[in-house]
Amino acid sequence: MDGRQAAESFHQSFASVFGRFRRRVRPSGYVPSPESLAVLEHLFRTGPLTTTEAARHFSRSQAAMSEIVQRLEARGLVARVADTRDRRRTLIWLSDSGRRVLGDARNVLSIRLLEHAFDQLPESVRRELNESLARLLETMPAEEGWDDD
Repeated sequence: MDGRQAAESFHQSFASVFGRFRRRVRPSGYVPSPESLAVLEHLFRTGPLTTTEAARHFSRSQAAMSEIVQRLEARGLVARVADTRDRRRTLIWLSDSGRRVLGDARNVLSIRLLEHAFDQLPESVRRELNESLARLLETMPAEEGWDDD
């Protein structure tokens, strides 16, 4: 099997794994929009920043970004904090609630369903599967990717 065939086979398997093992939960409360999740994720990765910096990153006007931040702040997902290096600047940062919402959104697979499946596999297969996935991930540094598909 060459690289392309392996990639296509993995692609099909990955889609099936995701379909079978994804979390299926009914939202009990607030479900953030993709736009809100993107802002929370960006804050998590970069740390506190100003509304202007966020607007620049997302290619949005400052007014549009201010509106998004106000909605997130009203829900308690972000907080405004004074910049310790320059007190004239106000930074946006994740609140504990924002971290919880983001963590929840990141958990796309059901641990319970995966545990059930892994319990049916021999220990050597479980280890090999996890080691193989780790080796695959090592071939592509985090945050890199190509727009080729």
